[in-house]
Amino acid sequence: MTPKIEEIPLEKLDLSLLEMRIVNPDWVARIQDSMWLHGQLQPIVVRPHEGVYQVIDGGKRVYAATELMIETLQCYVLDVDIKQAKLLVLSYNRPHQSMEVWEEAMVLQDLLEKHDLNQHSLARLTGYSRSWVSRRLSLISKIDEQVVSEIKMGVINSSQARALIRLPRGNQPEVARVITSWNLPSRLCNALVDAFLSAENKQQQQYILTHPEVVLSESEPEIPYDMDDPRLGRYGNDLIRSIQYVLSTVRHMLSYIHERRFATLKETEKIIITPEIKQVQAHAESLIKAITQLQTHKSVSQNER
Repeated sequence: MTPKIEEIPLEKLDLSLLEMRIVNPDWVARIQDSMWLHGQLQPIVVRPHEGVYQVIDGGKRVYAATELMIETLQCYVLDVDIKQAKLLVLSYNRPHQSMEVWEEAMVLQDLLEKHDLNQHSLARLTGYSRSWVSRRLSLISKIDEQVVSEIKMGVINSSQARALIRLPRGNQPEVARVITSWNLPSRLCNALVDAFLSAENKQQQQYILTHPEVVLSESEPEIPYDMDDPRLGRYGNDLIRSIQYVLSTVRHMLSYIHERRFATLKETEKIIITPEIKQVQAHAESLIKAITQLQTHKSVSQNER
């Protein structure tokens, strides 16, 4: 049956299916900017449900429309049951790969638990392989429920979650708090988890969570300052050693400087530290100026050849 397009008021749209999706504020903001400039370019997909319309696809457009105070949206209205609607959540997002792995896993888990399906039937109904279904369901089985809630809210991304599932479920929330407060990228998430798993006792684990900057700074690769590059003269080797030293020091410093951590400093501490930060800023500006002049000189020399 060909879906019909209807103009439906926002208050008639039921967002209950979106509980299985991750709310990413950046994505919503991009959709909002687009709708502000161009209006609604594509209808959302809904199904009639208990006097309202349950949104199957287009949740970000609904959130954006709410922010823009748009009263109605164009909708494709499909006459499907709830199980078909959940399967469509997967199929509509498959061509553009717009669903996170965790979103796919949550939809599959919901179908498994609420619709008397097994992995074989899920593979058949979704068109994916059984191994694809199994891998995603195994993610859900390894993750703590509190962490799942933070994944759904977009607080924890997929790379951070993949590091967390290496931990026992009971330890995941406390490590997740450190990861989110420091906004750690994938590599540093894994470094933190490695250190936590290697700890000999609970006291060491607690120290790692209280002072993650120690672990993160130690995760930087050591640089052999005393090794000369045979391709360079004495000045060249001295220069590159100083560059390597600066890089290591900057990485170390950046592991300490973090927005949320800096905000925890007392006012007296900030007064003491701020002049030092200003000196770093001044030297950084001088370094940038010197590098820019060096690059400009190099470019002029090459053009004159």
